[in-house]
Amino acid sequence: MGKGRLEAFSDGVLAIIITIMVLEIKVPHGDSFETLEPLFPVFLSYVLSFVNVGLYWNNHHHMLSTAKYVNGKVLWNNMHLLFWLSLVPFTSGWMGENHFTTIPVALYGFVLLMASIAYYFLAHSLIELHGKDSTLAVAIGKDVKGKVSAVIYFIAIPLTFVNAWIGMALYACVAAMWFIPDRRIENKVVHHNDEHNGQE
Repeated sequence: MGKGRLEAFSDGVLAIIITIMVLEIKVPHGDSFETLEPLFPVFLSYVLSFVNVGLYWNNHHHMLSTAKYVNGKVLWNNMHLLFWLSLVPFTSGWMGENHFTTIPVALYGFVLLMASIAYYFLAHSLIELHGKDSTLAVAIGKDVKGKVSAVIYFIAIPLTFVNAWIGMALYACVAAMWFIPDRRIENKVVHHNDEHNGQE
C-alpha cells in the first residue's frame, strides 16, 4: 500500500501535539515582565519538548522519503510511535508546572525512552519490508546513534531520583546529539537519485 496517508496522518498528529504544548503556556494577568517569571519553567519545558518533537518529525520525514510502500506492521509501528509522542504535551506540561521535580521529570524521560524505542521498531519494520540492501538499511547501518540515545534515557531516568537536573541535562544532551544534522539518510537518497538519473 502507498505511504501517502501514513505521512499525512503523522504530520497532522505531530502538528496537533505541538499546538497542545503551546496551549500549556497560559497568558498571565498583568503587563509587566514580573508576570512572565512564573511561566519560565513551563516555557523551558516547552522549548525542550518542541525540539524533541521537531527532531522526530524531521527524522520521520527523512526515513519515510526512502520508503516506496508500507504494510500493516509499519502502520502499527507508526501508531506506536505517535502514541508515545502524544503523551509529550502532558508530561511536558506536568514537568513545567511542578518546576522540574523528580517524578514528573522521570516520567518525561520514560516517555522519551519509549518514543525512541518505538522509532527503532518503525525503522526496522521499514527495513524488513524493503530489504537489507535498501537505502534506509544502508543509511542507518548499525544505528549507533539511536541505540546510544535509548541508553542515555535509560540511565537518565534513575538519575533523576538523585537530582532531577541531571536527568534534564541528559535529555538535553540527547536532543543536542540529534540536533546536529544527521545526513546519513539524506546523503543516501541523493546518491540513489543521482545514480537513478544517470541510468536514464
